Amino acid sequence: MEDLIKDLSELRLSYEKGELLESQVSLNPHQQFLQWFNHALEAKVHEPYAMSVATCNAQGRPHVRTLLLRGATENGYDFYTNYDSQKGQDLAENPYVELLFYWHDLERQIRISGKVQQISEAESTDYYHKRPHDSQIAAHISTPQSGVIKSREQLVERFNQLQMQVGATASLEKPNFWGGYRVVPDQYEFWQGRPNRLHDRLQYQQQADGQWLLQRLMP
Repeated sequence: MEDLIKDLSELRLSYEKGELLESQVSLNPHQQFLQWFNHALEAKVHEPYAMSVATCNAQGRPHVRTLLLRGATENGYDFYTNYDSQKGQDLAENPYVELLFYWHDLERQIRISGKVQQISEAESTDYYHKRPHDSQIAAHISTPQSGVIKSREQLVERFNQLQMQVGATASLEKPNFWGGYRVVPDQYEFWQGRPNRLHDRLQYQQQADGQWLLQRLMP
């Protein structure tokens, strides 16, 4: 079959939808995050709460995947998963993580770096019971997450069996291997695409006294 892509160097776009100036941003990076996030919601960006989550194990090998943001406060940014998953194993060995939000329609990107802590069992349980019933079932049967399974059919069979056992409305207890993590940030970067690859990049770095240092980065 003939290759469809001949020269990737010719594939490019010019970013021209906005600007990011120091005079326009909040001195509080979380407030700046909320401003951009709410703008993405208003602009009907597809799943603006979807984010890439990068972790690294004790050997320095990185892993990245897309998850959904499920909480955003001054205390940190929350996501939920199986503690026995690859990300859970990484975080047990190395508690540092980076989140990446990329909103193509707005030509914007946000990076948030920090250290994770497990969310309390009470908070995890509360969120678990807010999930759709079938998602609760999936959390029970998708273990060990990232583990090898023989076939798709075997996975569906496990799901159907538990679904029949518990019925359509019966309450399920949160499995003890499932819960939340909170990323407590110490660095943010806000990126706005600009023409000629002269992109705007503003970084907030937390200082020893807890204050935030705002700096412009080279594109």
